[in-house]
Amino acid sequence: MILLKLIQNELYKIFSLVRSYIGIILFTGIVPLILWGYGMGTSHIEGQIESSVSDMFFIEGSPTNGFTAAYFIMNFFWIHIPFLLALVGGDIFAGEHANGTFRVYATRPISRVSIFTSKVLATMIYTFIFVFYFGLLTLGLGLIWHGGGDMLVFHNGVLILESSDALVRFFIAYFFSFMNMVLVSSIAIFFSTMVRNAVGPVIGTMALIIFILMVSSLPLEVFKGIQPYLFATYFSNWEQAFFDPIPWGDLFRGLGLVASNIVMFLGIALIIFRRKDILS
Repeated sequence: MILLKLIQNELYKIFSLVRSYIGIILFTGIVPLILWGYGMGTSHIEGQIESSVSDMFFIEGSPTNGFTAAYFIMNFFWIHIPFLLALVGGDIFAGEHANGTFRVYATRPISRVSIFTSKVLATMIYTFIFVFYFGLLTLGLGLIWHGGGDMLVFHNGVLILESSDALVRFFIAYFFSFMNMVLVSSIAIFFSTMVRNAVGPVIGTMALIIFILMVSSLPLEVFKGIQPYLFATYFSNWEQAFFDPIPWGDLFRGLGLVASNIVMFLGIALIIFRRKDILS
């Protein structure tokens, strides 16, 4: 019961901050703009698709629809979302230190583990809401605006997904994307427990992600041995949900590494928080 009240309190504090709405407002404005631009350029996109598959298929109707629009937006945005989540995760502890409000906690019979757990769970709830809203906006609005239909995916040729199958694939893709974003929030929490200024965790989170992303994507022989063990290698694993057959082994292998990194960063963050002198 105490933990539930703490989580409610943390959620109230998160959603009382303007920075918590930056990403939501950004998506609310830019996703409809992209969908509008996608619709305006549909004839050009259709021409490219038809020219690439005309030797193999006869296309009746439009090969572009809400599914392809949502897929296009996902490819464009998943590299930008970590920064928006780091704004909240990076403030969850550092902001309290800066304001001196942890001293209020210290005068109450609440363990630091309970405080830490409530803040982590509240951040993960916010992360889920963020990803859910992104999915609802891109896929839901895309289907309303451009309609449904079969989905064309270009991977080792051309894969045609029926609308019902495409919808299931999107749910799988959003799940694995959500787990990747949970890792981003965990890294931001880790940095947030180390400093007293919310700017530092945001910069630290993005710097670490960019560094790991660069190493994991460099086509150099010297890095190939460690790339399978870098979490950024799997930041685009959601795309595998649209392969045929779905490489479940690769997906769950990446999920296992992402989950182990979540546990590692949160575990270290808990140790730092329990030992931190929050009264000074």
